[in-house]
Amino acid sequence: QVHLAESGGGLVQPGGSLRLSCTASESIYSMAWYRRAPGEQLELVARIFESGNIVSEPSMRDRFTISLDETKKTVFLQMTSLKSEDTAVYYCNGKDSSGHVDYWGQGTQVTVSS
Repeated sequence: QVHLAESGGGLVQPGGSLRLSCTASESIYSMAWYRRAPGEQLELVARIFESGNIVSEPSMRDRFTISLDETKKTVFLQMTSLKSEDTAVYYCNGKDSSGHVDYWGQGTQVTVSS
């Protein structure tokens, strides 16, 4: 069982920046960030593979950057130019190479408000 621990959420003003971190108990095939805004469905923000390949939601690509550290156990989400509509619970996700096994973090709240 892979455990994911997130950190970095909080309250930020519109236009501000925030960096989320998620550390896995062991390296896994791919890691991603999802978010769920109030009253909305869970949506993918971005996924990064061990290879370094990235899949990201086009509407957020210019403001949100996903990256892995050198151990490939910690994934970051750098968020810039934050808007009120970015307010959501952000979840870290990991998948094994089969794509059929999912691991989830507990979620971290990001609130964008003045």
